[in-house]
Amino acid sequence: MNRILKIIKALRACISIFVLSAFFTSCSPEEKEDTGNSLTQLIRPKHFPVAHYTHSNNPYTREGFELGKRLFFDPILSRDTTISCASCHHQSHAFADRGIALSIGIKGGVSSRNSPPIFNMAWSKSFMWDGGINHIEIMPFAPIINPKEMDDNLNNIIRKLNQHPNYPKLFQTVFRKTNIDDQQLFWALAQYMSNLVSANSRYDLFIAGKENFTTSEMKGLKLFRQHCESCHKEPLMTDYGFHNNGLDEQFKDQGRYRISQNEIDLGRFKTPSLRNVELTAPYMHDGRIASLSEVIEHYSSKIKSSPTLSSPLGEHVGGFQFSDEEKDALVDFLHTLTDEEFITNKALVYP
Repeated sequence: MNRILKIIKALRACISIFVLSAFFTSCSPEEKEDTGNSLTQLIRPKHFPVAHYTHSNNPYTREGFELGKRLFFDPILSRDTTISCASCHHQSHAFADRGIALSIGIKGGVSSRNSPPIFNMAWSKSFMWDGGINHIEIMPFAPIINPKEMDDNLNNIIRKLNQHPNYPKLFQTVFRKTNIDDQQLFWALAQYMSNLVSANSRYDLFIAGKENFTTSEMKGLKLFRQHCESCHKEPLMTDYGFHNNGLDEQFKDQGRYRISQNEIDLGRFKTPSLRNVELTAPYMHDGRIASLSEVIEHYSSKIKSSPTLSSPLGEHVGGFQFSDEEKDALVDFLHTLTDEEFITNKALVYP
């Protein structure tokens, strides 16, 4: 049984996946621009930290990116060929679902958590709201086998791909093998997903000294740095940690505890990046909050106490008590995190 199948077996046993790879080495970040309908270069913005995923075992190529993109948009990865990855991850919404709290899978199945946006994944060490997957190359496996989402299995998918009129030749061009296997599938998807990089918002231009903020936006940035940055660290706007942000006193969804079995993780979920946040409503792991203004209101007046409430909020049970002007300023700042180039770049979608 190869490495991928061993990992799959572990996931099916409902334990966290541990990929013992030796290829998490650093790379020099560089700024690349691309035009047209494909990305020829790996994008690593200068003002970002070094990416976690470095492609050392899966060298990035234009052809690999294009293959991963085609697979991401192809419903062949679902059991009845009606649902693709892109069905729940739309570019116009920063690759989150379109205003839906819980996404719809094949046969009308309803997912149990909100579909997160997909961008800047090369910097993340774990995936899903509970961090149950700790490698980008395995991340697509969870929705693929979930009976409420794509409800397929790898053997069936590999059979369909090998019997397809076009995929065998495309895979052979990228990976130089005559038969498609599961590792190639995950590698291709990783080449695509790891290069969905969002780094050109007004905030980024402001940081680079190329853009000025309004008075309200500056006020919002100062408030953000004072009250929010402990979890939403610049410039990626997340610490990639797991936090209980005071949504509940008791936990219908146990969050990170489902993976760690450590009681301190009850009700803790992965910190989402706030980049493109105005595009990714509704919010929280279950999509319970409809708008950004309601999110701000939660932190202003609705933080609930519980034994696992994250320490940055521990002194603010009940909320930060923002004024109306401060709430508006925070929303104005969050709007500066929208990356219009990212959500309109034709190179990121197929066909």
